[in-house]
Amino acid sequence: MAPQAFKIPQSVLVVIHTPALQVLLIRRTVDAPDGQAFWQSVTGSKDSAQENWHETAVREVLEETGLRADAPGCMLRDWGLENRYDIYPEWLHRYAPGVRRNTERLFGLQVPAAVPVVLSPREHTAWAWWPWREAADRCFSPSNAEAILLLPQFVSS
Repeated sequence: MAPQAFKIPQSVLVVIHTPALQVLLIRRTVDAPDGQAFWQSVTGSKDSAQENWHETAVREVLEETGLRADAPGCMLRDWGLENRYDIYPEWLHRYAPGVRRNTERLFGLQVPAAVPVVLSPREHTAWAWWPWREAADRCFSPSNAEAILLLPQFVSS
């Protein structure tokens, strides 16, 4: 029997937005601790210890939305910020024994316009673009909401 592959406790949070501060949120399949579907930005863990933050962000954006972070007119920016938080008890089984905290690196992906996306149906059930403040209000995760509220500081003119 192959050993269980545990999640790496290092993840990215990518706030996808337009120059006009429209923010893409995707609705997670029912996976929340309270059993409800919830809205979030793109998130995901490193696939390997060798995968760097930028590679993780590019891969997760493509997997979860079908968007290419390197497409013309797109700009992926590492905000140089990290959140450290306790992993919800309901999700600890995904990590190696004794792992209780996750490090989340923040990125922004500016796209030219609010475009349709292609979701991974295993992970997400809906998507929508909202003005940044409204998007922050809709987020399940406090760190996701806080990242969206930082967005105006990182937008290119």
